[in-house]
Amino acid sequence: MTEEIPLVHASLGERELAAVAEVFASGWPAGQGPRGKALEARLKERYRAGGAVAVSNCGAALHLAMLAFGVEPGDEVIVADYTFPAPAHAVRYVGATPVFADVRADTGTVDPQAVAALVGPRTVGIIAVDTVGLPADYTDLQAIADRHGLFLVEDAACAVGATYQGREAGTLAEVACLSFHGRKGATSGEGGALIATDPAIAADARLRSSFGIGSIFDQAQVVGLPIPRFTEIGYNFKLSDIAAAILQVQLDRIGELLERRSAVAARYTELLADEELLTTPQVPADRTHAWQSYVVTLDAGVDRAGVATDLRAQGIGCGHGTWASHLQPVFDSRQTCPVSADLFRRGLAIPMHAELTAHQTERVVTALRTALRANSASTRAPGRAA
Repeated sequence: MTEEIPLVHASLGERELAAVAEVFASGWPAGQGPRGKALEARLKERYRAGGAVAVSNCGAALHLAMLAFGVEPGDEVIVADYTFPAPAHAVRYVGATPVFADVRADTGTVDPQAVAALVGPRTVGIIAVDTVGLPADYTDLQAIADRHGLFLVEDAACAVGATYQGREAGTLAEVACLSFHGRKGATSGEGGALIATDPAIAADARLRSSFGIGSIFDQAQVVGLPIPRFTEIGYNFKLSDIAAAILQVQLDRIGELLERRSAVAARYTELLADEELLTTPQVPADRTHAWQSYVVTLDAGVDRAGVATDLRAQGIGCGHGTWASHLQPVFDSRQTCPVSADLFRRGLAIPMHAELTAHQTERVVTALRTALRANSASTRAPGRAA
């Protein structure tokens, strides 16, 4: 029987299980309890932030960031186009308009020149994205934000452990949003965090994440019967203490897990260096990659769907990479982002996680090379459909 090699795999084990058992024994599995507070303290220390708020997912963190910055209908926020479209969704959640910025062809990260060209009278902020784990050009982006009086948010969903000019992803803008989804470098299955340099923004996000009334756990410690008053619309974006406990263990393991992912990426790059039918990921010298995904860019003459079919038939997971957000029907955008659209058409994600063995990595590359030739316009067998 052929061994399956999944596209993603969470590195969770006995230490995480033991942490969960402790939460069960504590009697408080819900959100904003002791484990959640401990996690937020760890995140605040790690990112040297004014405040950190643990939330249910990165999309919630982005939504809270838009609320904290007072974004409202009539405003425009420039968002990186080549990404899971959570940033554009967050802008829409508050009734504002996402304006899509094209990306660099070499890195897939948002192009500062494209951002600068999109700033207009209604622009209030920028959401940059650390694309599949690679930080964007924050020096240039911050300069644009400062010049026009805009906020800058770092969507670091994929980039825990990555760096830019010696600074860690999550510290590269006044607000950063993290994800702890199952395919990330540190995971609790689902989860996220908002990291803010300004304690007031973190406090605003924490209150709104709990229906606007703060921590029920804290209120239960007060003698008497405090009855919260709802003074504004809030949301149920809390992260459970179960997930927070898992993440405390995962934070201790980030270095180890990232080292293993980096080794897989380096081996892929080495084995595919001479492959003419694809381009491997490019990492500029001033930054490091978190390798949430390893996305190759196929030659324009390669049938990507055919390659994926061949790989999956052998039990090898793969995916399309990420999205050109402006092309998604939900946004009904009339913009064009040609570089992003091209990467969206030609990107292919191959298995990337910390549990991949050397043998599995080599098997993926062997199968990929064969599939490329079977599905290339220059080498495809006569009669095979394109």
